[in-house]
Amino acid sequence: MRLNRQATIWLTAIALSHTAGLQAAHAGMVATDAVAAQALVSEAQAQNRADASVSRASVLATLSRADVAEALRAKGVDMDAARARVDALSDSEVVALADQIDRAPAGASDFIGVVVFIFLLLLLTDILGFTKVFPFTRSIR
Repeated sequence: MRLNRQATIWLTAIALSHTAGLQAAHAGMVATDAVAAQALVSEAQAQNRADASVSRASVLATLSRADVAEALRAKGVDMDAARARVDALSDSEVVALADQIDRAPAGASDFIGVVVFIFLLLLLTDILGFTKVFPFTRSIR
């Protein structure tokens, strides 16, 4: 009798311990908007990862150019360390760096544009008769 009672207590304890962790599932309707929004978010994340990989490849290709490598070496930068740092950048940082490289002026100076602007300004003032800088112009006055 004692064995039966002890077995019953153990069996009840085991049965209750298995059901104590279970929770009831609650189902509800999912709106089409929510599913579509989740799909758009997933698609946008996939696009961002693709943009980041393209940007990372672009930055690494820029580092591989001979003139860039030479300029970095002249400043004391190790190329392997530079590549490792590009690999360590987050996706958003790589995209920002690639955009900054794409927007940078090629000559790093706009000296020629300034010279052309000054020439055209002086030429116009010569033609209008305000100055007499160039001998090959005639004033309209």
